This record gives sequence, C-alpha cells and structure tokens, in this order.
Amino acid sequence: MAQENTALADRAKRARRIVKNPTLYKVCLGCESIVSAKVHICPNCHAYRYELAADFVVAHAQFLSTREQNSVVAEDMN
Repeated sequence: MAQENTALADRAKRARRIVKNPTLYKVCLGCESIVSAKVHICPNCHAYRYELAADFVVAHAQFLSTREQNSVVAEDMN
C-alpha cells in the first residue's frame, strides 16, 4: 500500500510540473502518454500523432495523476 501511495505521489508531482508548463509537453494519440514536445516518435508506443493543445495536456495530466500507471513504458522493456 505504501508503494502505491508513493507511485501516486510521484505521478502527482510530474503532473504539477506539466501543468506549470504545458507547452513543453504533448499527449500521444497512440498510447495517451504525455511526452516531451521535442520528441517526434513516442518512446512508449512509437506512434507519431499528438495532441498539442495546452488545455488538453493540462486536463490529461490532471486525469493521469489520479490513477495508477497501467501502461507499458520503455523502462519496462529492459
């Protein structure tokens, strides 16, 4: 249970960073991950279509911060 709380706290911390500067991020339309605006191909699912609107990025970051991670990310593949 403590590990779950720590994971949610980490997600909330990342969401706050994204909400402060949403133009530095975008939402992948393939896997719904929030990635750096600098990437061209999603590091998680290798998609290349994104939603760039700052209000969408903020809303999605707030949504993701309230639930546990359930997607596979690049670090899981190692």
